[in-house]
Amino acid sequence: MVSSPSSSYLSIIVLLLSVLLIDSASIEENFTQCLSSYFSSNPTQFSTIIITRKNESLFTSTLDSTAQNLRYLTPSTPKPEFIFTPLNESHVQAAVICSNKLGIHMRIRSGGHDYEGVSYVSEIETPFIIIDLAKLRTINVNITDNSAWVQAGATIGEVYYRISEKSAVHGFPGGICTSIGVGGHIAGGGFGTLARKYGLAADNVLDAKLVDAKGRLLDRETMGEIPFWAIRGGGGGNFGIILWWKIKLVPVPKSVTVFTVSKTTEQGAEEIFNQWQDVAPSVIDNDLFIRVIFQPVSAANKTGRTISTSYNALFLGDANRLLKVMQQNFPKLGLTEKDCLEMSWIKSVLYIAGYPNDTNPNVLLQGKSTFQNYFKGKSDIFSGQVGAFKELSRRLLQEDDPLLIWNPLGGALLDHSVYDSPFFYRSEYYYLVEYLTSWHNASEDVSKHLDWIREIYKYMTPPVDTQSRAAYVNYRDLDLGVNKKNATNFTEAAAWGNVYYGINNFKSLVKIKRKVDPENVFRHEQSIPVDLSIKV
Repeated sequence: MVSSPSSSYLSIIVLLLSVLLIDSASIEENFTQCLSSYFSSNPTQFSTIIITRKNESLFTSTLDSTAQNLRYLTPSTPKPEFIFTPLNESHVQAAVICSNKLGIHMRIRSGGHDYEGVSYVSEIETPFIIIDLAKLRTINVNITDNSAWVQAGATIGEVYYRISEKSAVHGFPGGICTSIGVGGHIAGGGFGTLARKYGLAADNVLDAKLVDAKGRLLDRETMGEIPFWAIRGGGGGNFGIILWWKIKLVPVPKSVTVFTVSKTTEQGAEEIFNQWQDVAPSVIDNDLFIRVIFQPVSAANKTGRTISTSYNALFLGDANRLLKVMQQNFPKLGLTEKDCLEMSWIKSVLYIAGYPNDTNPNVLLQGKSTFQNYFKGKSDIFSGQVGAFKELSRRLLQEDDPLLIWNPLGGALLDHSVYDSPFFYRSEYYYLVEYLTSWHNASEDVSKHLDWIREIYKYMTPPVDTQSRAAYVNYRDLDLGVNKKNATNFTEAAAWGNVYYGINNFKSLVKIKRKVDPENVFRHEQSIPVDLSIKV
């Protein structure tokens, strides 16, 4: 009997699926066998920390648990063969050794907030697995010596909370989004509301522990000062798997002051914003951090939309002193006493992150993202003022749900040389700007949103045309360039590497990569390459 074309096609599909399932099963089986050779006393433990597609509900919930960008959870997005959730350092060491031995590509996830999903998706190399550090979240705070050891899977919000448990006058200069995983956040620099007072999170790291490409557990002393330089701002997933950071705690007042004041275009927003550009990164007291959030809102007459600029601020002091600073340096905003809220530092963390004022700080222990959506982000770091208010406003009104966030640099960031860490943008750089567009349904026309953000980014080229364009690696942007499979070439990566780190710092990172990971074990779409043979 001759099969019909449809039945033959169906047979081929069934055969291909069966082969894929066998291959997937063999990858898991070989990996488990390899791990068991290192833990022969209890090989059955891996059944609970290797999460496979066989248990679909657990696999999906684990994969989705910390992924921030829903763009990378769609059915068509490549999925890992399995998710490995280590319980201790030795598990991570064995996983690296076995992955190398078996030729299995790894992606490492500490928090899942990578804007382009590279910590849990590989679109350039399959098959792959995820090493998810979510169960490694111990935090040991030592107030006596103003330090803490924190595991990479803990969120920055958990770190803030555990510090506040021990002291009301200690803090840490990490990021604003409280559900970010500590491992990747600090690896990319770590910018937040205390940056102008104390610098980046990476500027306040005392020690670290990582698993290198050979599976060795190294600390600052055993890895050496040059790799230690690279991991504090050189981006996540490049030089090893960070397991611990030892961070330096910083002093904060028992009571701080916060405010949010919004001004629309009709209320003189352009003039106020221009004064903010004059004073926010350099003139205003370093105790004061004011960011500006641009977004469309309903117009007062309810017949359309207008642009709102919200000045969202943290001041390390009381309201009376804040009002004096504002009157002297930023009077156009018109800040009043009733705009100011005095609270503990830990409460200010919640306020700046967008929680309601009556939220209990223990919500930070949940480690859940407050911004999980379909979105695309880009960034710029400017070395001069940007006189584009009207055109930016016009473009924002063309998009459904856009956001521009302007952050001031300066202050304590200038206490460090541009070569003290891979984060290059210190002296002569004034504003870190984030562009975002989000949508709420996977069925929407994604190209519309991507086209919009790419066009506004293209429009913003003229204000920075006197310098190499600059961006923040923690706001990863694959539009800047993507490594090909197993890419090692310096020139191919320079398109984005120079933008994130500056040319000289990027060259230094490449040299370090070549020394500590010559086989390019830790790689992703924008990982540091190992080849420096071609100059740029």
